[in-house]
Amino acid sequence: MVVTERLSKWGMRFYPPLFFQRIWVVNIDQGFRGVTVNINKSFFNRNYNNSIFGGTIFAAADPFYPLLFHQIFVHKGYNVIAWSKSSEIQFLKAGFTKLQFKIHISDDEVAEAEHVLNTGGKYIKSHPIDIYNTNGDVCATVNNEVYLRNLDFVETEQ
Repeated sequence: MVVTERLSKWGMRFYPPLFFQRIWVVNIDQGFRGVTVNINKSFFNRNYNNSIFGGTIFAAADPFYPLLFHQIFVHKGYNVIAWSKSSEIQFLKAGFTKLQFKIHISDDEVAEAEHVLNTGGKYIKSHPIDIYNTNGDVCATVNNEVYLRNLDFVETEQ
């Protein structure tokens, strides 16, 4: 479904798995080329040592690369599906404060994905996310493997 950046931002803000974990989409960049996300510490996502629960951090990073890539390509007229094929997280430091991350998808990444979708039909690539606390320290790193499939791709015999 083709949507605007603004509608996606508000939809994700109130999407229950994110909303109840206090994951807040600050902004989705023009053309779906990036997103800024806050993870607000609250009673609902605190663990026993008073830091943000690791599952909340993982949940925050999960949907955004597939969402951005999907919207980039449906706006270009592609019939695609997208999801997180796999993810890996490393917790480096406890999140005792609000956390934030930013994702940016470059023109080169879009061109690479488009080339792969047009020549092979499936794009699978891992994309990194660094999650920072309010002091600017990296608290977690996530590698999110994105799966995109061009549903209109027809393999030709050569």
